[in-house]
Amino acid sequence: MTIAQLIAKKRAEIAAKLSERNGLSAELREQYEADEQNEERLAELRTQISALDTVIDGLKESAATLEAERAADEAADELSRQVQPGAQSPSEHRAPVVVTSEERTYRKDLDKRGTKFATDVMSAFRGDFKAAERLSRHMDEERVERGVDQFDTRAVGTGAFTGIVVPQYLVDDFAGLPRADRPLADAMRRHDLPEQGMTVNIGKLTTGTSAAEQSAENAAVSETDADDTLLTFNVLTSAGSQTVSRQASERGAGVEDTIIEDLISAQRSNLDSLLLNRASTGLTNVATAIAYTDASPTAAELYPKLLQGPAQVEAAMLNAHPGDVIAVMHSRRWYWLQSQLSSTWPLFGQPGVPAQLSGVDYGERYGNGFRGILPSGVPVIVDNNIATNLGAGTNEDEIYFVSQTESHLWEDPDAPVLIRAEQPKAKNLGIDLVVYAYFAYGFTRVTHAQKINGTGLVTPAFA
Repeated sequence: MTIAQLIAKKRAEIAAKLSERNGLSAELREQYEADEQNEERLAELRTQISALDTVIDGLKESAATLEAERAADEAADELSRQVQPGAQSPSEHRAPVVVTSEERTYRKDLDKRGTKFATDVMSAFRGDFKAAERLSRHMDEERVERGVDQFDTRAVGTGAFTGIVVPQYLVDDFAGLPRADRPLADAMRRHDLPEQGMTVNIGKLTTGTSAAEQSAENAAVSETDADDTLLTFNVLTSAGSQTVSRQASERGAGVEDTIIEDLISAQRSNLDSLLLNRASTGLTNVATAIAYTDASPTAAELYPKLLQGPAQVEAAMLNAHPGDVIAVMHSRRWYWLQSQLSSTWPLFGQPGVPAQLSGVDYGERYGNGFRGILPSGVPVIVDNNIATNLGAGTNEDEIYFVSQTESHLWEDPDAPVLIRAEQPKAKNLGIDLVVYAYFAYGFTRVTHAQKINGTGLVTPAFA
């Protein structure tokens, strides 16, 4: 998750807590205005509001820290591009240039589309020592920046290499064929994938402790032996490949770097699609269905379902619920909801949601974190990897509700990796390009995910 997305997440959490506080404040005012005040409830409300204020202050502080980190990163990035000439020597010879920080081998400001990187990948295979040296330096830089050691197994030589890490800015800012990218993956709880093994494990308490009223003084108190288990998730591989003719690579204009960009794009989109749609373990297959059946669907009729989803997530999570429920929907559903008009409004207001509106659009572009909030205060991620060919009529999509804390994603910290191989296709004058990444995921440590589906979510009409 990028720092901008973390900031957006914190803002959404602040909005949710403010919503909860406003509800308690409204009840507190009602208690004050009541003819007979319930002093016990008044004290309870004051305590809850005070606790929420502490949480909100902490979230605001975290958001401010992230904002400061982003500003510092931007300042450091600007500083890294600067050089300061040394002072003139008495002999009128200029002193050596003093560099404030070492420049990266491949930089976004000088090589935005990765042409230099792709050219060096090609040239290294043709025996270009300087290209191989730049790639080797790039791998050293990635090792330091990402804090991983397994790059040592991918050392660059003058003839061939088994794989090389793609510069991070190309992964983040690739161009090419429009794809759905990975909005859900970027919002999930991230873990580093272990260096070895084809499974990952996470603990789950299956039998909890107990508490009960003591029957009498010195009598035995309640005791239940706790028990836990390990949940195992398989390590999967998301990969794409393309065979390029040597003629296209050597004589075409930007052919290979364009294909590398598109392979990165395809791999990212594929990983996110698997999280949603993979058989048995994808979100669509583990979420509990909330049916919305309607031959003439309207947002007003869908409205109760939009609150039923997070209500059931919270009921499943109970005190493990940190108030981080998110909704994931297709862009066509998000825009359809905004297209709907209504003469009625919710009974309860939400912070940041003006009166007589049932949600807020943050105006964020696709894939840039939370798009807005629902009337319940639940933030929305728009993800076009959600299938739109579901249901009997093969024209339905779905809306998902999950807890970010219990949406786990393990990823290799040096992914994705690029392989370029000439030997398998040498007789055909072909070059194989492969981009791949290892990952594991799970939504089921606590069974909680919900989805709205049914005929009410057919292809929306905007007329």
